[in-house]
Amino acid sequence: MAQFAITLNDQTTDFVDGADAYQQEGPLTTFFAFTDDRRVIDSWSVRLASYRTADISAIRRNAPVAAMV
Repeated sequence: MAQFAITLNDQTTDFVDGADAYQQEGPLTTFFAFTDDRRVIDSWSVRLASYRTADISAIRRNAPVAAMV
């Protein structure tokens, strides 16, 4: 699992911990966590957070520290 840093148009940054991926769903961008045996967004994925896509200026994925070693 990774952490995503979401920079909003007002220059604030929110962090979503434990997310594996994100996807646009209509007017929202939603961040998801997968179960251990899955690697795609499907009905078993857990929604962690949603943001209005129009309010997002950047999304950055931060890899876990253990994966960087």
